[in-house]
Amino acid sequence: MSTTTTTTTTINDLPDVILFTILSSISDTRSRNSASLVSKKWLCVDRSTRSSLSLRGNARDLFLLPSCFRSISHLDLSLLSPWGHPLFSHSPTHPSLFSHLLKQSFPHLSSLIIYSRNPTPLQLLTLQWPNLNHIKLVRWHQRPPNLPPAADIIPIFENCRHIKSLDLSSFYCWTEDIPPVLKSYPMVASNLTCLNLLNPSLTEGFRGQEVEEITKYCPNLKKFFIACMFDPRYIGFVGDEAMVSISVNCPKLSVLWLADPLALVNARADLEVGFAQDDAGVTVATLIEVFSGLSMLEELTFDVSWNVRDCGPALEVLNSKCLKLKCLRIGNFHGVSMPVESKLDGLALCQRLEALSIRNVADLTDMGLIAIARGCCKLSKFEIQGCRNVTVRGMRTFVCLLSRTLIEVKISCCKNLGARASLKALEPIRDRIQKLHIDCVWDNVEDFDDIFDGVEIEDCYDDELGNKRKKQKLDFDLNDLSNGFEGQTQTWEKLEHLSLWFSVGELLTPLLSSALEDCPNLEEICIKVEGDCRHFSKPAQREFGLRCLGLYPNLSKMKLDCGEIIGYAHTAPSGQMDLSLWERFYLFGIGDLNLEELDYWPPQDRDVNQRSLSLPAAGLLQEFCVMGSRFVQYPSQPY
Repeated sequence: MSTTTTTTTTINDLPDVILFTILSSISDTRSRNSASLVSKKWLCVDRSTRSSLSLRGNARDLFLLPSCFRSISHLDLSLLSPWGHPLFSHSPTHPSLFSHLLKQSFPHLSSLIIYSRNPTPLQLLTLQWPNLNHIKLVRWHQRPPNLPPAADIIPIFENCRHIKSLDLSSFYCWTEDIPPVLKSYPMVASNLTCLNLLNPSLTEGFRGQEVEEITKYCPNLKKFFIACMFDPRYIGFVGDEAMVSISVNCPKLSVLWLADPLALVNARADLEVGFAQDDAGVTVATLIEVFSGLSMLEELTFDVSWNVRDCGPALEVLNSKCLKLKCLRIGNFHGVSMPVESKLDGLALCQRLEALSIRNVADLTDMGLIAIARGCCKLSKFEIQGCRNVTVRGMRTFVCLLSRTLIEVKISCCKNLGARASLKALEPIRDRIQKLHIDCVWDNVEDFDDIFDGVEIEDCYDDELGNKRKKQKLDFDLNDLSNGFEGQTQTWEKLEHLSLWFSVGELLTPLLSSALEDCPNLEEICIKVEGDCRHFSKPAQREFGLRCLGLYPNLSKMKLDCGEIIGYAHTAPSGQMDLSLWERFYLFGIGDLNLEELDYWPPQDRDVNQRSLSLPAAGLLQEFCVMGSRFVQYPSQPY
């Protein structure tokens, strides 16, 4: 009598090397945590392959310090409490012992993030890991006034002689702190390849002399991010001399990000404002000289918040000299595309660009935008903001010309491009676009009735590749929602990420009638609300309209950012609603959504410096959480 045995092959039968490769390729932290709970074998594999870890909790609870992550190379200590106090101030043991225990638990560290209220924790930790390559400092509190200049940063340059990357973008300090430490340790400064000084807390930014000194002592920088004072009304503003010093001192730059602090703080533009009040102190001749000296550039961001006029010739030089340039972001640059008949100029000649962002270009018209689409034929990502002269006709023609490559679009602060206008302009790529941002200003479709049906484009020039362009006719009916194809549905088939901006008091429910109701693969939505609710006695409706998001079957993540809503945190005046009622307005219906993750930022009262979760909001979030295994994060108190 014979017996038959059946064997079942499972994923646990895979060789360890393959299993290690599979688990180590999972980048999402929550997915890694879930995988580690499958079995003891998977737990061991996860612990031995995880390279990044963020520690939370209280620093005095040493018994909770994990010791099983021996392969960690990136450690984040910026979330350790107690907040508002130095890291080791409440430790029951000697601070040096705590730092030694961290060294024993994470022996192979190469990257560190730490909240540094004073130099002591940084001094102790850099002694334990002298071979750190990357350090990021975080501090939102005021800089201690009795500290000497650069005292916060000196421990890094004293103890970490091989540091390659320094990030101070979230570190509250003075601009005077940076140049002295670079001057005192020139050998260490010359090793830096990445320096991030793009800090929005700097109210004025770095002055011209400071920019010259920083670039002088860091000649090997490949990535440079800095907030500069371009305001010509101030003494020492960044002008021609400082700009030229960047290209002369740091010729190896591949990523350059120059921004005025106003551009970092005021992300949105005024719809009624065209040109800025004054012109920047940077001339076109200087830009040509700078671009000529940075031949290795791959990504450039230049947002000065002040007028840079007639910059078309400078952008042409940028295209001819920076042959590796793939990503360009510019703000307050005027004259970027001024085509005459069929001849392209300026930005339209940058044929190698794959990502483009233009902000506050006051003289950009439909024809200029169409010329950019004709020349920059490889664009896959495009952002337009604060361009008041661009209309549905120009935007739709732009999209038609780039219909084969464009998959990510952001339209904001454009006077003629509200929600319905933007969606109408994007119809030609609705079956291909993957990521979209629009401003939910609910304009009327009837506003487009006076727009004629087609646009004729005549190309009679040889591009840089020697290809002859011919005249073509783009036919479409802006008043026909089917875009000329009989029976075509309004399905945004590949849209995965949707971002929406609302003014306070506006409703989400008109989204259902704006041709965005059919998004079968939408996974993530970000909603940002801004404004002063003290100007309203109460909302027009009972609820914001979160329930309508139930139309999206695969929606699993949502960010609801009400952090820029200003109101009364405590007792409101007669006839006004306090912030607790406004929170109920925006969160009402959250429990009906089948979300897995919610990131919520409550509104604030700036007069009393309070941002906290109200009782109605806590009740609605609790209703959301009890419906299943879900993750919610929100700030509980002001920083």
